[in-house]
Formats: sequence, C-alpha cells, structure tokens
Amino acid sequence: MSNRSETESHSGEHHHEDFSGKLNWLRASVLGANDGIVSVAGIVVGVAGATADRTAIMIAGIAGLVSGALSMAGGEYVSVSTQRDTERAMLRLEKYELRTMPEAEERELAEIYEAKGLSPDLAARVAKELSEQDALQAHAEAELHIDPDHLTSPWQAAFASMAAFTIGALLPLLAIALPPVSLRVWACGGGVIAGLALTGWASAKLGNARKLRAVARNVGVGALTMLVTYLVGLLFGVTVG
Repeated sequence: MSNRSETESHSGEHHHEDFSGKLNWLRASVLGANDGIVSVAGIVVGVAGATADRTAIMIAGIAGLVSGALSMAGGEYVSVSTQRDTERAMLRLEKYELRTMPEAEERELAEIYEAKGLSPDLAARVAKELSEQDALQAHAEAELHIDPDHLTSPWQAAFASMAAFTIGALLPLLAIALPPVSLRVWACGGGVIAGLALTGWASAKLGNARKLRAVARNVGVGALTMLVTYLVGLLFGVTVG
C-alpha cells in the first residue's frame, strides 16, 4: 500500500531535465508580458495626460508596442545566439578533449560524481558506463550542464519574447482606447493594475516566492510609472496648449 501511494505521489512530479527548460520559458514569458504592460501603459497614460485625442493616444501606443516588441525580440535573439555560440564552442572543446585524452576525461567525470557523494569505486563505474554509452552527452550534462541535443533556439526565444510583450502591451492599449474620455485613464489604470497583479502572482508562483510581496512590488512599480508619465503629460499638455 505504501509503495503504491509513493508511486502515485511521484507520478505528477516533473524531472529537472524536462521541467527546468519549460520553467525558464514560462518565467521569460511572464516577464515579457509584464514589460509590455508597464512600457505601453506609461506611454499611453502619458500621452492621455497631454491630449484627449484618441488617435494620438493610439498612434503612440501602437508605436510603443511595435518598437518594444521588436526591441525585446532583437535583444533576446542576440542574447540567446551568444549563449548558443558559447555552448557550441564548449562542446567542440569537449569533443577534442574526449578524442585526445579519453582516460583523463573519464577520470574527470568520475571525480564529478564522487564530489556529488558517490563512493570512488561507484563513481568510476558510473563514469565508465556513461562514457561507453555516450561520452559527449555524459560530459556535457555533468560538466557543462548542457544538453547537446536541445540547444536553445534564438529564433524561438525571439518570437516568444515578442509574443509575450505584445500580449502584455495590448492590455493598456485597449483599456485606454475603448472607454469614454472621462473614464479613459482610470480604466487603463485599473486594467494595468489587474494585469500586473496577475503577472506578479505568476512570477512568484513560478519562482516559489512570496506572492503578496511580488504582487505589491509589481503593482507599485506600474502605478508609479503611470503616475509619473501622466503628470509629465499634463505638464507638457498645459505648456504646449
């Protein structure tokens, strides 16, 4: 009975190798959506403080959405491309070392497992068996913490970042465009606060952190951004008028 319950309790758990990559993607998506909300909210609220012209507000918001999404995508592409190039260089070096000094590399692998708590004899046997099966895979995972068969795609990262930013940016853009003029800023503020509360909760959930603190921090930063940009818009609107 106990064995069955233990099996059932572990059946829904995610292994690190399968879940860590997905967790990173989810966290990046949440942060991208959060950036989209705050960035475009600051733009449209600031413009709304300067003018009641819906067209001007929408043009500014759409420009912010497009430029922000492209900037996020470009930055993610460059960052992940650099990481991928570095990983490929490390794998090439590892291949060379495995080809020219296989015994030393096997001892190095055994030392890694010994440092993790295995006995010297068991660590040596594990290193030998893994090396005989796929030496590069074994060294890449244990020594470099890289899966050579699943390197991160720069294009995938770029599109994911762009999509997350766009989804987040649409919230303040629609929230300020649809309501009447008298409710425009308040509706946008309420929608943005709700969106930031959601992304703050999601980021805390993914990071196993305190949710209330994350939500308060997220909402506080977003509210301050909207307040400052709205006051700037009012100042320039009055001055220009």
